Amino acid sequence: MSIISQAFKRLHYPTDVIAQCLRWYMSYTLSLRDLEEIMKERGADIDHSTLHRWVIRLTPLLDQTFKKHKKAVGTHWRIDETYIKVKGQWRYLYRAVDSQGQTIDFLLTAKRNTRAALRFFHQAIRHNGSPNTVTIDHSVANHAALRHLNRNTDLTISLIKIRQNKYLNNRVEQDHRFIKRRIRPMLGFKSFRCAKIILSGIEWMHMLRKGQLNTSKDEITSIGLFYLLMT
Repeated sequence: MSIISQAFKRLHYPTDVIAQCLRWYMSYTLSLRDLEEIMKERGADIDHSTLHRWVIRLTPLLDQTFKKHKKAVGTHWRIDETYIKVKGQWRYLYRAVDSQGQTIDFLLTAKRNTRAALRFFHQAIRHNGSPNTVTIDHSVANHAALRHLNRNTDLTISLIKIRQNKYLNNRVEQDHRFIKRRIRPMLGFKSFRCAKIILSGIEWMHMLRKGQLNTSKDEITSIGLFYLLMT
């Protein structure tokens, strides 16, 4: 039995009800109270605090499973950061997509500086391999982080070509829109930990819609891919 199946088995609601709540919350602009009302209309009396516990408990397991089956991405990356409000303060979500718009990686950080950018690059390279080209805007911190990587890279690995052009970064800036649209009804996050978990769920649901899950089944919808993760 998979770790996801084991986690669902310990809960006191049917698996299909829990899975549907998770999918709707990650996919659509619904608050937890909106979801509570929708489920009540369908005969399931579920408190919004219970829904929140499901999200915090199960999303990391689904994220872990998704990463094991994520498709390989391209070697030409576009990287940018956007603002996320946590406990009333602005935090920074680093995101990267390839030249085809496929999501490469993401990281929520408290600060926007060279150290944070370097953390993001190390994580993205660890999960996806080293890129040939990275396009950034005129961020001094991102440029410094990439120069640091090139100075400390192994001689057997080719250096990363750095391009600074905000117009070439339109693809990743447009991709931010889905994430920003989804979190707008939340009116900010209450804790950094919850923000990281919920954002990871929103991100991999976005990747499912892009078809970034490796599967042998043809012509399967993003909804089908989501439930495929449960098996």
